[in-house]
Amino acid sequence: MGYKSDRLLERDIPQPPRYLFTTQEDLLDTLTSHRFAILKALAGAGPLDLGELARRVGRDLSEVQADAQRLSTIGLIDKAEGGMLHFPYDAIDIHLGWRAAA
Repeated sequence: MGYKSDRLLERDIPQPPRYLFTTQEDLLDTLTSHRFAILKALAGAGPLDLGELARRVGRDLSEVQADAQRLSTIGLIDKAEGGMLHFPYDAIDIHLGWRAAA
């Protein structure tokens, strides 16, 4: 039996965007606490320039630039005109699941 979202996709019912990590290590390597803070600061804020984003997360501009570049490269945030950074959603839902090894 498929997942509920698979059945909805088959019926062309729009689904919220999702980003999947293949392992928990990939998740934790990608969404460090600093990068997660960037996503939280951008959620619902509209496009922000790098300086304002650095101010909102309370970090050095060059560090925020490096983390924002990584998030942009993997498609979690967008770069808008003029270098503005944008996360076009107002929320982030993270679902984790583990199963005991057989």
